[in-house]
Amino acid sequence: MKRKFLVLLETGLVLAGLLLGASAWKLNSALDQPLNLTQEQLLDVPAGATPTGTFNRLEADDILNDAFWLRLYWRFNLEGQPLHSGEYRMTPGMTAQDLIGLWQRGEVVQYSLTLVEGWNFRQVRSALAKHEKIEQTLDGLSDSEVMEKLGHPGVFPEGRFFPDTYRFVRGMTDAQLLEKAYDRLEKVLAQEWEQRAPDLPYTGPYQALIMASLVEKETGVPQERGQIAGVFVRRMNIGMPLQTDPTVIYGLGERYNGKLTRAHLREPTPYNTYTIPGLPPTPIAMVGREAIHAALHPVSGSSLYFVAKGDGSHTFSDDLDAHNSAVREFQIKRRADYRSSPAPTPAAEPASTPVEPQGPKDTD
Repeated sequence: MKRKFLVLLETGLVLAGLLLGASAWKLNSALDQPLNLTQEQLLDVPAGATPTGTFNRLEADDILNDAFWLRLYWRFNLEGQPLHSGEYRMTPGMTAQDLIGLWQRGEVVQYSLTLVEGWNFRQVRSALAKHEKIEQTLDGLSDSEVMEKLGHPGVFPEGRFFPDTYRFVRGMTDAQLLEKAYDRLEKVLAQEWEQRAPDLPYTGPYQALIMASLVEKETGVPQERGQIAGVFVRRMNIGMPLQTDPTVIYGLGERYNGKLTRAHLREPTPYNTYTIPGLPPTPIAMVGREAIHAALHPVSGSSLYFVAKGDGSHTFSDDLDAHNSAVREFQIKRRADYRSSPAPTPAAEPASTPVEPQGPKDTD
């Protein structure tokens, strides 16, 4: 009896060993199998998806086999490991084990959208609407309704978003991206305001933001921003109109066709700094940190005028006679290749670039 028991025990152990060996072989085979792909493909894992459901879907789509063994591997080896939602890039030659590694690392495909310094809110909304990987939730809403949806009712949207390259995964909404840009602007503005120069003519950070938008639109030459802010601040301090063309252009809205006339400079709008004192009521564009810094650290000096030289930079003048002389030299006798701003750099996301202004000037 004892011998028979030992034989049965030995047989059971052998069978168990064979079963374990076969299971291990089958599991390794499932993990090492290459995905059935002939070209790159994106795997969309929606929020709430499970490894079990995803393995089953891949098997049903004939991308892999032995989903049972892969589910078993995840259950006993990766229990508690979250499956991050998003898109995963599957490529020919990749194995099931490689794909599981992507899931473990949360290595989802990222996209980006660049909000450009100097853009107005209309351009921001257009860029968001054109991006096919951003979920659209703001279609049909007015600007004020957009701000209400973002949790900022009554806030005018112009200039309230920080220009930067924002990275995101598929499924992010246009509202979520705007929320990130809004919060980033608030943070940067607060940081710069805390470090501002003394004796500035602003009642608060918002006025500094308005000034920064004028600086942003007046020049694309980094080293000039502080000088241009200095001109505007000196004009404010002596009660002299700012007379900056970008505010006129902004006030014209969609009526602006690329040509600014003397009649436009005389046309009263809330933004025309030829006809209103001081700053316009709101920013006129998005601003970068450098423009905010310039507005809060204007370069000291005596210049009250500037004019575009035609190569993207400006010449600064202390008095009207010198300014008029510069206007004659650089604008009345314009070269064929005259530019009031630097030539645009090609970008992945095309933007309509507003015509750059010529700077504060007195008119007849």
